[in-house]
Amino acid sequence: MGGFSIWHWIIVLVVVLLIFGTKRLRNVGQDLGEAVKGFKKGMHDEDKPVERLDDQSQSRNSESSTSKDRDNSQQ
Repeated sequence: MGGFSIWHWIIVLVVVLLIFGTKRLRNVGQDLGEAVKGFKKGMHDEDKPVERLDDQSQSRNSESSTSKDRDNSQQ
């Protein structure tokens, strides 16, 4: 019951190709490749989302202070 030989893997590959077909396997491969590329890009651009969050929080703070000023002027 040791490891699988090359013949076992060939039979498994043929069965998988018969069940799923080459088109579906190609699509799965493309999706997996794009996911890996996106993950690598996300890890590489680690600092950029933090800057965006800071910009968003600053714009929200300015909007909230503007709305507070309007509320105070109406009273």
